[in-house]
Amino acid sequence: MLRDRVLSTVVLAPLVIGLAYLGGLWFLGLMLLAGALAGWEYFSLLAHGGHTPLRWLGLIAIVIIIAEAYWAQAWSLRLVLTALILISLSAALFRTTQAPVTDWAWTLAGVFYFGLLLNHFVALRNLPQGLPWLLVALLLTWITDTGAYFSGRALGRHKLWPRHSPKKTWEGAIGGWLVGTAAGALLGPWLVGQTPWAGAALGGLVCLIAPFGDLAESMVKRQMGAKDSSHLIPGHGGIWDRLDSLLFVVPVVYYWATLVGAH
Repeated sequence: MLRDRVLSTVVLAPLVIGLAYLGGLWFLGLMLLAGALAGWEYFSLLAHGGHTPLRWLGLIAIVIIIAEAYWAQAWSLRLVLTALILISLSAALFRTTQAPVTDWAWTLAGVFYFGLLLNHFVALRNLPQGLPWLLVALLLTWITDTGAYFSGRALGRHKLWPRHSPKKTWEGAIGGWLVGTAAGALLGPWLVGQTPWAGAALGGLVCLIAPFGDLAESMVKRQMGAKDSSHLIPGHGGIWDRLDSLLFVVPVVYYWATLVGAH
């Protein structure tokens, strides 16, 4: 299991960082692919749980909302979201499923979750210092997850949130927080010119918010009776399993970068 995780990371991490370095349409394409695959996993989980979401409408909406970040000057996100609500609810009227309102709500939840949150990935990369800020988000999340994983394996005794994720422990969470905060104190000054204190504060914030991204996905998976979102990535599960923490972290880093910056 650990061997598969390491091998997958060795292959995927350089690819993600390379496309992030290229930026522009290359990175947008990566985010569109990630959003489409994660959305497909999400809608498949809903089907596994007995729901019948508006799968194709949802996937198209996810892609459009992510792309809006790249062409933000030409598109209106308000228009896109308004059209989405009107079209999807109208489409739900013609369905003969047992719970069309519930399926409509699940569909919109997935669109907002993946579309809006992945929209921030593109928006962050498009900032004047977008690449280093994106690297901060990626590295802090990966370092925190790694610290939590090994701390939990070595010291874990007390369950953190057994209702949604029985394997997570307080010891792992604290270990991830300590490692991530220390990493922020180093990465902040090195990559984006923050003071060590500001970098540590950002690292601590990332460490606090990242587990909620993981737990949010676990909550959906447990309700739908699934362990992983898919088996696309050996040792990791699906695309959504790799994005869950980042979906919470990247928007936080985006607003930190735009509001706090290098101060």
